[in-house]
Amino acid sequence: MSFYKEHYDVVIIGGGLSGMSAALQLQAKGVKDILILEKHNLPGGLATSYVRNGIEIEATLHEMMSIGPKEDRLKIGAFFDEMGVDIDWLRVPEAYRFIQTTDGIDITLHAGFETMSKEIDAKYPGWGSKVLEFMQLCNKVYDSMNTLSVTPMSKVKMLLKHPEFVKTAGYTANEVMATFGFPKQIEEILTPYWIYVGNPMSTLPFTIYAFLMADYFRGGSYVCRNFSHEMSMKMQRKVEENGAQFEFCQEVDKILVKNGKVYGVRTRRGDEIHCDYVVSGAYPNRVYTQMIEPLSEVPEGAVKHVNGRRLSVCPVSVMMVLEGSPEELGINDYNIFSGDTMDTDEIWKNYKTDGPYRYLTSICLNLANPGCTPEGYTQFSITALPLPEAFSDWKEEDYLANKRRLAADMIADYEKITGIDLHDHIVEIEVETPVTVSHYVGAWKGCIYGYSHSIDDHAVARLQMKAEDHFIEGLEFAGAHAISGNGMGPAVTNGRAAAKAILEDMEKKGVLTA
Repeated sequence: MSFYKEHYDVVIIGGGLSGMSAALQLQAKGVKDILILEKHNLPGGLATSYVRNGIEIEATLHEMMSIGPKEDRLKIGAFFDEMGVDIDWLRVPEAYRFIQTTDGIDITLHAGFETMSKEIDAKYPGWGSKVLEFMQLCNKVYDSMNTLSVTPMSKVKMLLKHPEFVKTAGYTANEVMATFGFPKQIEEILTPYWIYVGNPMSTLPFTIYAFLMADYFRGGSYVCRNFSHEMSMKMQRKVEENGAQFEFCQEVDKILVKNGKVYGVRTRRGDEIHCDYVVSGAYPNRVYTQMIEPLSEVPEGAVKHVNGRRLSVCPVSVMMVLEGSPEELGINDYNIFSGDTMDTDEIWKNYKTDGPYRYLTSICLNLANPGCTPEGYTQFSITALPLPEAFSDWKEEDYLANKRRLAADMIADYEKITGIDLHDHIVEIEVETPVTVSHYVGAWKGCIYGYSHSIDDHAVARLQMKAEDHFIEGLEFAGAHAISGNGMGPAVTNGRAAAKAILEDMEKKGVLTA
């Protein structure tokens, strides 16, 4: 008896959040004949954890957006609920503390548009109402994006129903923010999240920035009680309960194409599996240059497409277990963004080097999830998000020394800014680099954030160009590199979008009844 069936409706390459979200969306519409092939021995990709000395450590998730409280779910939280994936969400206590040492800025903001506006007004009297007006604009753009992503409409109708979205589209975050006349300090206080979409404010589309700000401050952020791996394990269980075949340690080597249409995949061990559709978690960079068989089936436009896109940021994270509780160590903040400047163009230049880095984010997981470590210990991380080219000159023999140097610099910087001693309390430490990411999940050049968002290449532009950017029939992409961009929330959205494209094609061909 063959390990695989002769034919599947859909083969999904990669059992990460996006791949499993695609499977769940397909299953919800009646598509059951699905095969998921995962190269690792666990589901979830980067949504995972690891164990050191008996302590489970979160590998990646700082905070999950688009969840919302039970009584007011946002789109990702609502999707999990609808799919029957019951996750124990814990709300993060604050949005962030922001420390900018040069200008002496030190402020903590919490979720809620009115709340954060009052917190800024307390530091900078008279500006709270203007900040609230700005956040309300962000919220309107957020609502418009959520509507337009599922409801196509004419330009006239868009202008009538979504005027704020239309008026601000095509402008950068800096350009729109400048119209509010904020002093420099307030502009900087409203800037820290920029790094999560991988472009400086001078070139970051306001549309993307507004969505990010509204999402974080409207519903707050969340983590999983049992780490991000809770999402992965529960999603895997659900897709299998729904009838999907999920196979581990099965890396896909080739996507088989004939006459411009996919007809299957081949695994690294040599299994040829036939199907009508393929959802790829692998980056288009790898797919179009290495995975399509034969390569003659790759249209010239596909290669130009990936060559014309710019990879976004990648991680350097120092992940530690510290002896002592947060209270004993003097750690009072879940999330701190810190640096000596908030000039994002300058930080961007710095992020093209291999350090030391001028802009860091630190996370104390215990302050959102008190049970994440045994009593008397603290789980703590410091992260920078440089660009892939920062590591192009690293040599294998220098790798360990380089990552230790980066870790020492980042720890020293945090200690200098906060006055909190970490070094003498470290009992476990791991340093994650783009090499780590590439090794474990195969992400192209270690990128976790896909392609950077720019005026001519961001979620809205990608949605408008979707038909032109679709080069091989039956092949869809789902992951950080897909339409919605980066992060675990967008990964879920990207998986759903890939499933939606397949469902629409099935309906068009009469294979599936709407």
